[in-house]
Amino acid sequence: MQHVLSQNFVDFEIIIVNDDSTDKSLEIVQSFSDDRITIFSQENQGASSARNFAIKMAKGKYMALLDADDVWYPNHLEEHYKSISMFPEGDLFCNAYALKLSKSHIENASYTIKKRNEPHIIKDYFKASTIHPIGWTSALSIKKSTFNDIGGFNESIISGQDLDLLIRFGLEKTVVFNPAITCYYDKTVQNSLSKENHQESKYMLFNSFKDEEKNNSSLHLYLTLNRYSLAIQCKRAKNKTTLKKLLPEIDTSLLNWKQRLLLHTPSSLVILLKKIHLFLISKGVYISSYK
Repeated sequence: MQHVLSQNFVDFEIIIVNDDSTDKSLEIVQSFSDDRITIFSQENQGASSARNFAIKMAKGKYMALLDADDVWYPNHLEEHYKSISMFPEGDLFCNAYALKLSKSHIENASYTIKKRNEPHIIKDYFKASTIHPIGWTSALSIKKSTFNDIGGFNESIISGQDLDLLIRFGLEKTVVFNPAITCYYDKTVQNSLSKENHQESKYMLFNSFKDEEKNNSSLHLYLTLNRYSLAIQCKRAKNKTTLKKLLPEIDTSLLNWKQRLLLHTPSSLVILLKKIHLFLISKGVYISSYK
């Protein structure tokens, strides 16, 4: 919370939705005394419901999202304000971000774009997102009217709600990217993405865009890479059911040699390679199959 209150840009409100949390997060936020903070509580309805409710209750024209374990640097909202001022016609504003891969290693995200030093409009969101996605939840700000126009977060999706929303923005709306790194995504925090129902949910999500994919080669590439990533998750979780359906739908002609090799590697070896990957990260060495 302190990193939010310590922003260089100070004209904002903080909407916190306690979605029936079981940790001490509610107690922690209640310990802060700041007139900009408003706290709501609801029975456990999931992240999408909490985000939709928070945005509904917010008074501002632009919404910046933040997941509990991620961190904004002091320039985060300041850089969003800069982007919005330069491109008031924009709908989705994305700041560059870093990935915390271990306690001691933070890696800057990489994008498939020409390097520029100022905020600019992304002409092809999906082509730009083939290494790391241009948009990531805690690095975004969204025009509230546009968010409402495209229907907000889909509350029926178990896993991948962010991905679904960003695909819809990428297909229909104006996306602005600011190359200033203003936050980091903490990938060391344990989550439930290894659960079979979460993997099945993502599989169904990808297939929900099949019609759009047929006429959009960049979206097809983007979804192919996401299907590949999901296949590796299924291998690590030994989820043979989803993997069996997923593999025939992956366009391997769009994958690089490392990705094709991993796709055909037995699950037991994929699990071992992941352990080695995490060990190398702990030593400051980061290797990615996307580069």
